[in-house]
Amino acid sequence: MESYAAASQVYAAGLIFARVGAIVMLLPGIGDASVPPRIRLSFAFLMALMLMPLVAKGMPVPGTVSGVATGVIKEILIGLMIGGILRLFLSSLSTAGEIISIQTTLSFAQTAAPSQAQPSTTLGTFLGLLGLTLIMATDLHHMFLSAIVRSYALFPFTRDVPVADSAQLAAQTVAGSFRLGLQLAAPVVVFTVIFNVAAGLVGRVMPQFQVFFVVTPLIVLLGLSIFALSLGVIGMVWLNRYRELVSQFLG
Repeated sequence: MESYAAASQVYAAGLIFARVGAIVMLLPGIGDASVPPRIRLSFAFLMALMLMPLVAKGMPVPGTVSGVATGVIKEILIGLMIGGILRLFLSSLSTAGEIISIQTTLSFAQTAAPSQAQPSTTLGTFLGLLGLTLIMATDLHHMFLSAIVRSYALFPFTRDVPVADSAQLAAQTVAGSFRLGLQLAAPVVVFTVIFNVAAGLVGRVMPQFQVFFVVTPLIVLLGLSIFALSLGVIGMVWLNRYRELVSQFLG
């Protein structure tokens, strides 16, 4: 190996590949389950080769195997932390789709989600695909690449893994994702609450009237109409919040 690269260069490339590979494995879009593993591996390998001249200057090589293993494990944990945060926030769209599906009685309609290993509701899958489309159409994925490069300034090789801060950030991201999902589904939720209260009053006033057979198709039709009218606002609000999250890694 010394004929092609020095030991320090091989060690630096391995550490960079460990972090970049962990991020790419969870990165929205390229890290989805529908993307072949060879493509993700090739992308991570090329990113590691491009980053090595920028971030691997003067890196010492540990003299023991345990030191090398510790460095690799630390880089993997940092990569999983960054990729996991970016992936967790994407669940806000799935949460909004689940809530809307429950409110419009469409939760039984399941569709295979490309970004997940298990099927999801049709509206949740649709919003997930909408989120990925907005990421690619607005060049937000360029900020992902910038965040990967910036991560070496925030978390250099000599810094320990911020376990406590990572756990706190993950908890805040999960809470913020669920809150945002409920906010995105708020127009449909408000409508269904008012509609169900009105249907209940009609049922109490006219007990002989078959409310269920009239309410069910109306709540589906009107609920989906309100969802379609608010779709543009849902996409823009979610995209702005996602851009703010990624900006935290850019400093």
